[in-house]
Amino acid sequence: MQAAGYKKIVSGLLSSAGIEINGSQPWDIHIHNEKFYKRVLTQGELGLGESYMDGWWDAEKPDEFIYKVLSSHLEKKIKLNIPLFMVYLRSIVFNMQSKTRAFIVGEKHYDLGNDLFTHMLDKRMNYSCGYWKDAATLDEAQENKLDLICKKLQLKEGMRVLDIGCGWGAFGKYAAENYGVNVVGITVSKEQVALGKELCKGLPVEFRLTDYRTINEKFDRIVSVGMFEHVGYKNYKTFFQVAHKALKDDGLFLLHTIGSNVTTHSTDAWTHKYIFPNGMLPSIAQIGRNIEKLFVMEDWHNFGADYDKTLMAWHENFINNWDKIKSNYDDKFYRMWKYFLLSCAGAFRARKNQLWQIVLSKNGVRGGYFSIR
Repeated sequence: MQAAGYKKIVSGLLSSAGIEINGSQPWDIHIHNEKFYKRVLTQGELGLGESYMDGWWDAEKPDEFIYKVLSSHLEKKIKLNIPLFMVYLRSIVFNMQSKTRAFIVGEKHYDLGNDLFTHMLDKRMNYSCGYWKDAATLDEAQENKLDLICKKLQLKEGMRVLDIGCGWGAFGKYAAENYGVNVVGITVSKEQVALGKELCKGLPVEFRLTDYRTINEKFDRIVSVGMFEHVGYKNYKTFFQVAHKALKDDGLFLLHTIGSNVTTHSTDAWTHKYIFPNGMLPSIAQIGRNIEKLFVMEDWHNFGADYDKTLMAWHENFINNWDKIKSNYDDKFYRMWKYFLLSCAGAFRARKNQLWQIVLSKNGVRGGYFSIR
C-alpha cells in the first residue's frame, strides 16, 4: 500500500471518532512525520505510543484524544498485528509472572527512581487510585482511600495485617498510626523497601523484599492495593490460595485492583514494553472463577471514574516538578511518561478500565457484612 493509502485509512478512522488531523480542537492530532500513518496502522497501540515518544505527533490534550479513540472502539477496527500477537502468544505459552520472573516489574518500573514518584504522588506516596468522594485535592482523595480500606477491613487495635504489594508503605503507615495495627508489607521493589523503611520509622510496619508466594504465616487481615495487576491469569488461583492460607478463619481480605470489562490474557504491547512488563488486568469472570471454593464475596465496589482524576493529578504534579528531576531522565522518558499517564486517564474516562475494591471472607461474615461507602 502506498503512503497515501495509509493516510486515507487512518484519517477515515479518526474522523469517525470526531478527530481531525491538524484540526483546532484539543483532541485533534497534529502530525509531524508522514510515516505515522503506516506505523500506527501496522503496529496498533505499540505504534501509536512509540510514535508519540518519537515526536511524530502531538495533541493539545492527548487524554481527550485517547478518550475519543476508545469511546469509538477504533481499536476493534484494526486487525491484530504482529507485535500485539507476540505479546498474546507469550502470555499463552509461558507463565510471564512466575516466581522466578516476579522481580522484573520491580526493577523495570518501581525502581525507576524514588525522586520521580516523590514528585508525582501525594504526600503519603500512594501509587493507586484515590477515592474522590468528598475530596478536593489528591492528598484528600488518597487519605480518603486509605481510611475507606481500614473501615472496610474493620481494623481493631493490635491486629496483624498483611499488605501484599505494599509500595512505600502508605497503607501500613496510615493503619498503624490511626488504627493501632501491626503491618507486614511485601514488595518486589528494593527502592520501595529502602524509602518505605524511612517513612515508617518508629512504627510497627515491617517491609520484606519478597514474592507473595513465600508467605507462610497467619494474619487477622490481608490487603492488596494495586498489585494484583502483576499477578497474571495463570497465577490467580495460587494468589488466592496463598491469601486463603494466610488469613485467619474469621479474617477479611480486601483486594483493590484495576479491572477489565472483558477477559484477556495479556496487556497491550506498548504498556508491556515500556511501563508494566508482564502485567495484565483481570476481569470479573477471572476473579470469580479463582475465588470459588476459597472465599465468600462480601462486597464489590467500583469507583473506576476516580482513576481519571487521580491520573490527571499525577500528570499535573509530574509536569510541574519536571525541572526538579529531569537531570536523571531524558526527553524521550518525559514523552513516554506523559503518554502513559494521559492515555491511562483517557482509558478510565472512556470506562474501558475499572477500579474495584473487593472484600472477601473465608466463611461468610456472621450476620452479614455491612459495607462502608
